[in-house]
Amino acid sequence: MSASMQARLWPVAILIVAMTSIQSGASLATSLFPAIGPTGTTAMRLLIASITLLAVLRPWRRRIHARGWGTIAIYGAALGLMNLLFYQALNRIPLGIAVALEFTGPLAVALLNSRRWLDLCWVAMAISGLIFLLLLGGESGLDVDPVGAAYALGAGVCWALYILFGQKAGTDHGTQTAALGITIAALIFFPIGLAEVGTAMFSPAILPLALGVAVLSTALPYTLEMIAMPKLATHTFGTLMSLEPAVAALSGLVFLGQSLTLIQWLAISMVIAASIGTTLTGQKPVPAVAAG
Repeated sequence: MSASMQARLWPVAILIVAMTSIQSGASLATSLFPAIGPTGTTAMRLLIASITLLAVLRPWRRRIHARGWGTIAIYGAALGLMNLLFYQALNRIPLGIAVALEFTGPLAVALLNSRRWLDLCWVAMAISGLIFLLLLGGESGLDVDPVGAAYALGAGVCWALYILFGQKAGTDHGTQTAALGITIAALIFFPIGLAEVGTAMFSPAILPLALGVAVLSTALPYTLEMIAMPKLATHTFGTLMSLEPAVAALSGLVFLGQSLTLIQWLAISMVIAASIGTTLTGQKPVPAVAAG
């Protein structure tokens, strides 16, 4: 293989590893639900991730003006609520379906940046996929749990806010935005988890799993994406990230034994196709940064 080919494939491989890491972390998180629930799991993930990123990025070295804190605060609050709603969804619906529904957030952001008739086709495809997923995908005529679906769609709204405010904050303040945003999220949601679960979150049986969730879902993929993004065109990055619902479905199958019906796979494929189409044909593609 030539050096130029390796240079092109290497960041793609890094991004695939990052996506796999995120969804593996989501699968691992479900093992904590019986002990500390989605809220406790969210609280521990944010706490450990914030401590890790504060130690690595040391954001206090750079001054932030008062106006910048508002954007970072909204970014952090959206990040924390996105994680909480996503874990609440995972407690009720399969991982692949949860990510497909959540992915409507970045898809909507991308579509709202375009004003052409072709984009209506992608909207129609995405909506059709969601209809199949929510109404026609059950194995025995049962719909997807509506509460779980609502949580996943709510996480998608937060993902959209995360992208919009994260891009602005990241442009103004660089990589320290991630550390500050996650710290704000931890300050908001860790007390909620502590009030609901109590000191059980610090059980010796919980801490190693919580550390694994924080590393797999936050520290490792965010670091890998920072390495890959500068080496990839925006449309390439967005296209690859569009595959995340499929990666999630495969992760759910391998790690959690969550099999999907043919119609559910078709529905997820339609959401992925709509996202890829939007990325490749949009006038100003919006990268779907890590979440979940």
